[in-house]
Amino acid sequence: MKRDTLRYRLLEAQLELARRQERAVVLLLTGHAATHKGQLVNALNRWLENRHTEVHALAPSSEEQSRPYWWRYWRRVPERGRIGIFIHGWHGDALFARAERRLAAGAFEDRLSQIRQFEAELAAEGVVLLKLWMEIGRHAQRDRLQALAADPATAWQVGPVEWQRHVQHAAIQSLGRRLREATEAPHAPWQRLALREPDAQLPRVAEGLLAAIGEPRPAPPPPAEVAPLAAVPRLHQAAPREVEPLAKPRYRERLAAAQARLAINAREAARRRLPVVIVFEGLDAAGKGGSIHRLTAALDARQYRVHRIAAPSDEEALRPWAWRFWRRLPADGRLAIFDRSWYGRVLVERVEGLASEAAWRRAYGEIRHFEERLLAHGGVLIKLFLAISRDEQLRRFEDRAATPHKRHKLTAEDWRNREHWDDYHQAIDAMFAATHRPGAEWTLVAGDDKRRARLAVLEVVNERLEARLAAAD
Repeated sequence: MKRDTLRYRLLEAQLELARRQERAVVLLLTGHAATHKGQLVNALNRWLENRHTEVHALAPSSEEQSRPYWWRYWRRVPERGRIGIFIHGWHGDALFARAERRLAAGAFEDRLSQIRQFEAELAAEGVVLLKLWMEIGRHAQRDRLQALAADPATAWQVGPVEWQRHVQHAAIQSLGRRLREATEAPHAPWQRLALREPDAQLPRVAEGLLAAIGEPRPAPPPPAEVAPLAAVPRLHQAAPREVEPLAKPRYRERLAAAQARLAINAREAARRRLPVVIVFEGLDAAGKGGSIHRLTAALDARQYRVHRIAAPSDEEALRPWAWRFWRRLPADGRLAIFDRSWYGRVLVERVEGLASEAAWRRAYGEIRHFEERLLAHGGVLIKLFLAISRDEQLRRFEDRAATPHKRHKLTAEDWRNREHWDDYHQAIDAMFAATHRPGAEWTLVAGDDKRRARLAVLEVVNERLEARLAAAD
């Protein structure tokens, strides 16, 4: 294909991609030093419409280092209709960290597994990946570095890091081969580019990008099923018991003590820079909001944030479903409370048919990976499910309908969800079985008695924080 024709077709395809917003495209370039990656991206940018393109060459900021590793990349996943270009990206991070022995051999293999999972999640959500390995021989690299260093106009491109990469050429070559083997997949293929001038490499890159824009890749295979643990909660275990109602004076006394204890634990977690995530799920009118209010009353407002999760916004709907949860993860020493969460995919989206069966079944594995990344970063994850009986739910619905300052809490969706009572119970038990894991256990709270439920929530949060603080001593 003639060069001018190729350039026109690429631009036309990019504009159509932006118009249709059916998929996003990620182009990743990594490999050896002195292979014109920056110049190649600059040349490609002259062919593309920059309003629909974003380029990332990351040196992690302090903000990024204070969150789980993958946060920095999830927050930069391009929305559908856009092209994201990453220079080195997650592959370069793993490659050079291992070459410099900042990653041990086992940790390097773990990172490759995480890369496979990350790219499979992106591909399943309609992100098309094109990965380029930039090749150069050791002698050609030396000559190229010497030539760049000798020219005052290009000498700034050569520093200690580039010469270090030259010394590590054999290691990078070997590690790069292993990296490509481990992360090659039909939905995330590698292409190798031999050293040539950027203008000579540009047509091949443009052809690969044109194909990526025009033809969606095969979907990744579904993740393997994971057997549930033996001790998994089931919703019927939260059935109401005949207990004496807790008198208000006694409740207030116990509440004040539990909140004082939480204030101490939360301050200590912040001092030790532990990120804390508390997830509230539950049946409609089970008391999530009231429990959250009693929780936050004990906290420093500067240290926490409550995220009330509803239907995705227009911005969120243009990205993979997990994007909006990754971007809300707290920094080290901060606390995030989710009033509903990523579990909506396997609950309301499953029951109401808002996600395909393939999507919600795939989400179990994606949720486990998400929570594993949070825990690996040193975070504390507390997952609470508030349950109530069907009769108590109806009583609360009717009370809300009859009370002017509570009517805003009752919607047509609440009544519709009630019609799917049995379907929700089935989905909830399946969720427990698939996502109840060490460090990410579910706690089931009986909510028919609001006062006892609020105290139970505070007790669980205190116990989990104290256990984590004791383990860190």
